[in-house]
Parts: sequence; structure tokens; C-alpha cells
Amino acid sequence: MIRQCSLLAGYSCLVFSLLFPASAAWYQDKQGIMGTNIQVEVWSDDVQQGQQATQAVMAEMERINQLMSPYIANSELAIVNQHAAEHPVKVSKELFDLVALSIEISKETQGAFDITFASVGYLYDYRQQHKPADEQIKSLLAAINFRHLVLDEQQYSIFFSHPKVKIDLGGIAKGQAVDNAIAILQNLHIKHALVTAGGDTRLLGDRRGKPWMVGIRDPRHPDKQAVVLPLIDTALSTSGDYERYFEQDGQRYHHILSPKSGTSSYEVQSVSIIGPRSVLNDALSTAVFVLGVQQGMDLLNRTLGYDGIIMDNQRRMHYSTGLAKP
Repeated sequence: MIRQCSLLAGYSCLVFSLLFPASAAWYQDKQGIMGTNIQVEVWSDDVQQGQQATQAVMAEMERINQLMSPYIANSELAIVNQHAAEHPVKVSKELFDLVALSIEISKETQGAFDITFASVGYLYDYRQQHKPADEQIKSLLAAINFRHLVLDEQQYSIFFSHPKVKIDLGGIAKGQAVDNAIAILQNLHIKHALVTAGGDTRLLGDRRGKPWMVGIRDPRHPDKQAVVLPLIDTALSTSGDYERYFEQDGQRYHHILSPKSGTSSYEVQSVSIIGPRSVLNDALSTAVFVLGVQQGMDLLNRTLGYDGIIMDNQRRMHYSTGLAKP
């Protein structure tokens, strides 16, 4: 590192140069993948390592997208949706394990989190502002039940025991991708990093001596933060009724559907979960959103290591017992 130093300041400048090489910096990238905004920020002392780290994160996001997107015709998930009602479909261990985890979370949340919501959910088109007719929803409600998913651990296969079942991992796959990305960064010896996929953020270490300041968006004011949290080496996921929605006849139709009704849940506007694993934060934020304030808080308060903040439909904030009000 070449620096212009005065004689008196030379010693300090030399020490600074030794501690912080020329290439020591934050390396960042942002891309649109998995239908959302992906952001990575890493600290590295080396240009090659920093660039390799950000590229590796984006590559992992795209790999998960190609594996688990229901909108990519040749993805494993799309093939399962096409054929699993006809016969068991063999899948990769990675997809099998994530579906198995989803089923376990469904059991723990009394079905509030259920990847078979897509049996009705696929009929919604938020870009085209289209919702299914009530008759369509009612005719498919019986297909929303995680118990219709029959898994064979020996064959790594998935079978649908109901002919109308579809699955969607949108409430858990991004969390999985974020966890994978952090593991990749750790293997590259990165010590300080942030990875965000939509509402899912995980932090590696601190921000070089300071906590990461992570904001939770105000659901009705996109340019404002409802809460800003100082966080270190943890993860936060937010589910909100503003992520994918449209308004029609004074009603907001958003993507977080109740598995019981096949329609949007309205008791809360957003749920944020803080915990060590993004994959669980992601699923829990959806489950708590569907459960509502009382049942959602009951779930959080009995889930060791995970806390949450709920903004209800009256814009009141609710905090789990492990969190102090700011």
C-alpha cells in the first residue's frame, strides 16, 4: 500500500498499512434470483478471496433456484409436482431432507406451516392481480394437508396420496439457501459477512467491531423501518403481507395463505424471527404469521433459541419473552 505520510505520522501510517492491506475491504454484490433480491457483503483482506466469496454465494442461490423453483419446468420440485400423484418420484437427498424438515415443522406448528398450501396457492397470480374463485378454493382445500406427502427414506422418493396436491418451498428454501451460503463463506475463511435473500438475512460475525444494524421494514411504509436491531452472528427472517400482493375492491390479497382457508391471513402485517438458522426462521415466520398473535407467541415462547416480533393488523408491536422492547 502506497501512502503519502508526513514524517511525524509515518509510524502510524506504517502500522495502519500493515494491519489493513490495500485490498482489505468490503466486497458486495446484488442480484435478482429466486424471485427476490439477493445481497451479499463480505470483508476480505484479499481481492481474489472477496470476489470469489461473493460469486460463490450467488452461484449457490442460483443452484437452489434451479433445484427448488416451482416455476422452472425441469427443476426437481416441478417434476415432483408433475408426477408425484401418479407414482413415487426419486429426488436428491437435499430436496428430500428439506421436504422432510418441512413436514416436521408442519407437525410442530399444527399445520400453520404447510408446503402443500400450493395446492391452492398456485392459482393466485399477484402480478396479474388474479385470485381464484371461492368455488375453486373450496374444491381444492382437501389437497392442503402435509399428511398427503409420503416419503420413502430408503429410495429418497416423494409420493402424493391426494391427486390434486402441489408443493411450494417458498417459505423455507430461501432460508436454506442463506444457510448454505454462510457455510460456503466459512469454508472460504470469511469471518465477517451478511447474506440476504428477500426477507431472510444471516450474519457471520460482527461488522468488524460493531454489531450489524438490521432493519425490519414498516409494512405500510417501504421507506421506513419499524424496528432496527443490533445483531451479531445470528439470523433474522421477516414475513410480511407486502412482499407479494395486490389490492382489489379494498381488500389486500397477499401470498401468505392460511392452509385452513386457502386465503390470505389477516391478523398480522409482519412477523420477524431471530434465531441461529435461517431455514427455521423462514418457516417459523410464516407459521407465526398464519397463527396470529396469541398462538404465534405461544409457539415462539416454547421454541428454544428463537424469538420474534409481530406487528398486528392494528400496527401494534408484540415481542416474545426473550426480547426486551426497544
